[in-house]
Amino acid sequence: QVQVVESGGGLVQAGGSLRLSCVASGSIIKINAMGWYRQAPGKQRELVATITSGDSTNYADSVKGRFTISRANTKNTVFLQMNSLKPEDTAVYYCNAKVTLNPDYPDDEYSYWGLGTQVTVSS
Repeated sequence: QVQVVESGGGLVQAGGSLRLSCVASGSIIKINAMGWYRQAPGKQRELVATITSGDSTNYADSVKGRFTISRANTKNTVFLQMNSLKPEDTAVYYCNAKVTLNPDYPDDEYSYWGLGTQVTVSS
C-alpha cells in the first residue's frame, strides 16, 4: 500500500505565501515523479507543478514565477512554495505520486493521490 499525505493549506490574504508539503510512503521501490494539482469549485482538476526523479520541473503558466516545487533529500517529500498568492489560486490542492512498486517490473508505474488540502486566498 502507498499513502500520500498533504499538509500546509490554510487561509491567507492576497499577496501572501503558503508552503505545502506532501509525503509519499509505503512499499515504494522508486518515486518517478511527484506533483501538485488543484481543483477549484466548479472547475476541473488542473496541473500546478511537477518534479521528476531527475529534478526536472514543470509549471502551469498561471503559477510560473510565483510557485516553486522542490524535493527533500529523502526524495519522498515534495514541497510547493507559493508566493504572491491571488484569489484565483483558491482551490483544493492535491499531491500525486507516480511510483514503481515491483523491481521485477520497473516499467510498471502506479499513480496515487492524496486527499487534498484547502488553500483559500482572500482579496
